[in-house]
Amino acid sequence: MKKEVQRKWDLLSKAKRKSSVDEIIAFFEQEKSEILGVVAAEDILNFFLQNIGGEIYNRGVQDAKELLKRRFDDLEIDLDILLNK
Repeated sequence: MKKEVQRKWDLLSKAKRKSSVDEIIAFFEQEKSEILGVVAAEDILNFFLQNIGGEIYNRGVQDAKELLKRRFDDLEIDLDILLNK
């Protein structure tokens, strides 16, 4: 059995990868009237994952960091209110 190599930038599940490839194929057929094969669609998906996947991931981490910071600030205010002064 052939072991699949996971690339650092490719964190998609098999199901999500397949549906993404299917969507790329459908997009090219509907919007561009071009027939695209599975290999070409996978190449397009890999290209975008490699080139912008890291930036999208980093943005998600930054957004989560900012959300947690706001929530922590709110928690700190709530705890300050509970203090007996």
